[in-house]
Amino acid sequence: MDQQQQLAETLPFDDTRDFADTDRGFVAALEPDVVKNADGKVVWDNDSYSFIQGTCPNSVNPSLWRQSQLVIKQGLYEVVPGIYQIRGLDLSNMTIIEGDTGIIVIDPMISQETAAAGLKLYRAHRGDRPVTAMIYTHSHVDHFGGGYGVTTPEDVAAGKVPVLAPSGFMDHAVSENIYAGTAMARRSAYMYGAALPRGVKGQVGAGLGQTTSTGTTTLIPPTRDITTTGQEEVLDGVRIVFQMTPGTEAPSEMNFYFPDHRALCIAENATHTMHNVLTLRGALVRDPHEWAKYLTESISMFAGKSDVAFASHHWPTWGTENIVNFLSTQRDMFGYINDQTLRLLNQGYVGTEIAEMFQMPPALTSQWNTHGYYGTVSHNVKAVYQRYMGWFDGNPAHLWEHPPVESAQRHVEAMGGARDAVRKAQRAYDDGDYRWAAQILNYVIFADQHNEAAKMLQASTFEQLGYGAEAGTWRNFYLSGAYELRNGSFGTPTETASPSMLDSLSVDQIFDALSLQINGPKAWDLHVVTDWVFTDEHVTHRAELRNGVLVHWDRTPDDNAPAPQATFTLTRKALLGLLMGGQDPAAAVKSGAVQVSGDPSVLGQIKGVVDKPDPNFAIVTP
Repeated sequence: MDQQQQLAETLPFDDTRDFADTDRGFVAALEPDVVKNADGKVVWDNDSYSFIQGTCPNSVNPSLWRQSQLVIKQGLYEVVPGIYQIRGLDLSNMTIIEGDTGIIVIDPMISQETAAAGLKLYRAHRGDRPVTAMIYTHSHVDHFGGGYGVTTPEDVAAGKVPVLAPSGFMDHAVSENIYAGTAMARRSAYMYGAALPRGVKGQVGAGLGQTTSTGTTTLIPPTRDITTTGQEEVLDGVRIVFQMTPGTEAPSEMNFYFPDHRALCIAENATHTMHNVLTLRGALVRDPHEWAKYLTESISMFAGKSDVAFASHHWPTWGTENIVNFLSTQRDMFGYINDQTLRLLNQGYVGTEIAEMFQMPPALTSQWNTHGYYGTVSHNVKAVYQRYMGWFDGNPAHLWEHPPVESAQRHVEAMGGARDAVRKAQRAYDDGDYRWAAQILNYVIFADQHNEAAKMLQASTFEQLGYGAEAGTWRNFYLSGAYELRNGSFGTPTETASPSMLDSLSVDQIFDALSLQINGPKAWDLHVVTDWVFTDEHVTHRAELRNGVLVHWDRTPDDNAPAPQATFTLTRKALLGLLMGGQDPAAAVKSGAVQVSGDPSVLGQIKGVVDKPDPNFAIVTP
């Protein structure tokens, strides 16, 4: 409570420009702001945040309360004549550019249902204009998942709706959502708090947006790659100049400029929060040095001739001087975190030490858009350390530590047993040292997951840590941990590998995804060689399982490879059903979808060593 009062007294709450900007250009709200799927299940409910108004309660950080008051604003907004945004219908925004004959959709949000609701809202006020093009700013699912809600694969295939994306988009979209998708989605449930109750002691937002929708995620593959900075395209009469920004907020990302509107789309490279160098859900570590360089390039190329800059999250920034200042502040924020972390690690400090001692310049912290509602100084500094130095801090005591359960058992024994450890944790809790209480109780719980007293005290500890957090993501992680300790696992409320996403996989990606599910020890003694002849793609692919590893490659006519044990002739779609869709091999052969020569039993041998990912794995218990 003391912290909350101090923040309320010291932060610049008299600066209300953001509130004016969030309301600017308002056309209409979605009433009610609740979206359901075809079965009537609610997949988005922004109205559940109606309690976020008035005085900040003691159970929420005042800075985060302010951010959530801004982010809950929803509806259709005019950015400038001819450019509109749908905000507050998902974690991300959907932007609509009016062209000569129809509209260009930028980033159709996460879910088919929310994107369709957003498009319907636009058409109710701007007319039933057809979608004539779609652009993905980058390879994260909240920027392409709702594609089926605004167009169809058939119209895209017919050339009616070109789909543009930065080069490398499909590889990165697949690797994030298929290869590590189960683990990322489970941790995303913690990060965004999608399963948490809404309220002053529950989920109040995620900083970047309120939360993730839980509808149908889809993927329509791009038909046109953007490959170089300065590349120009004309879509439905609208001129667009692109800037490639790989390795910034996403491995495949781009900004773009509309000369005739004097408008800059900054994708997710500059938002009204400190972003993540390494997102808590898990991802590749981003490069804040390159991120800062690309923002410098954006300023140089576009800012001086822009009247508005809009992004895939939050509200736009109007006015050339304001745009330059906003982009420069975001650039300096990333550059400072990168450079000062490297300065300190070269003095021998490790990531956790640097994070604890790190101070941002007052000129940056005085700007609301540098506050850590989504990323934080603490975990971004650790991410920079990880990027350059890896997981090991150089201390040999940390080179070969015991894993969590074994370490916990030894720590609890050293503290005199579980009862004494819980007493110490209670004392730390009473003293307000919640970080130490959480550490002690984590040992007790991992030593004995049935210790209810430790679990309930840990839940209370997490709640206190969550109530004080400025970052919506930290609050959600703490409160999700508390919720599961009290109530059991809520699993993964969002879909990871939707049918359309799987359908977008290439043959190579299908085998890559399968190889990541091979149970290595079970497959040690197997040596299986198969050929796969794809009648629709006119290619023969070899897959060889040996030493617990599934390797695969396209065969060539003169490769002189040994004969396979079996050859399967089929289409790519049939392969999906066979290897990833749970289709019975015998039924596939009987139906004629798959033809087999050689020993058909080898397919059963491969499938017999395939593990299924677990979307409900434990996080706060062993």
